[in-house]
Amino acid sequence: MIAVQRLRSALPLAVLCAVLAGVLVAGCSADAEKTPAEEIAAPTLRYVALGDSYSAAPAVPSPKGSDGCLRSTHNYPSLVAEKLEPDTFLDVTCAGADTTDMTRPQYPEVKAQLDAVSVDTDVVTLGLGGNDFNVFFTLVRQCSFVRSENATGAPCRQAMNATGKDKLLTSIAATRGRMVGVVRQIEQSAPEARILLVGYPQIVPAKGTCPDLLPLADGDYAYGRLVNKVLTEMLAEVARATETTYVDLWSVTAGHDICAKDPWINGQLHDPKRAAPYHPFAAEQKAAAEQVLAALES
Repeated sequence: MIAVQRLRSALPLAVLCAVLAGVLVAGCSADAEKTPAEEIAAPTLRYVALGDSYSAAPAVPSPKGSDGCLRSTHNYPSLVAEKLEPDTFLDVTCAGADTTDMTRPQYPEVKAQLDAVSVDTDVVTLGLGGNDFNVFFTLVRQCSFVRSENATGAPCRQAMNATGKDKLLTSIAATRGRMVGVVRQIEQSAPEARILLVGYPQIVPAKGTCPDLLPLADGDYAYGRLVNKVLTEMLAEVARATETTYVDLWSVTAGHDICAKDPWINGQLHDPKRAAPYHPFAAEQKAAAEQVLAALES
């Protein structure tokens, strides 16, 4: 549908009139030659998925490809593609990707992700931002490591504020400009594409703790929640600034954080059949796909 609308909007008025006239003539004669409408090539749909591990979804449940990107067979781009049935589907999401990997090879055998975006691209999903300046790694790894220093306090927040300016929140603010740049580059490569900026889910609970799954110090849960939320808010701001579509995963994943009774995000233990540590389960990817599809229909 998207490609058809784009094709129609691109037709000059004179051509459109000729098409309509041809259709009317053809309706009066069974022996009429091919009309201009019949000679127009059938519209095609090209979908490109860009992003990091929250879009690649390692271990949900099986990997596709062997390039080290760990994208799965049931990540949300694949689920979206099942419904859209595009003529061309390129999933170049890659675990560990940040904004710099959009324009340079992430690994020797992995091209810059933006190389997949071309002038005939119709739909682009972009899920990115959490790996810039090692924000995500710091939150789930380094902050967990310092729990032993003060299990009931907030040692991570203190460490991140050692200079008087919060390291993670400052990094997220700096990532905003990078994300705007990525969106602008997509627009340049595919001027007619529908771009959807996909946010992050709720990872850290609003209240309560679960140190066996998310080993933060008790006081650092509120800090982790803040970093998680500020990251999603930054992406929503980027979407508004670039007039692109924002796909809100924060709202739909409420009550499904790592500590929830029905978690959609895995904890610290690797589950080779369900999800990598601190990454989405299949249920979250299904919800993400539904949100993307709903956004495309709106």
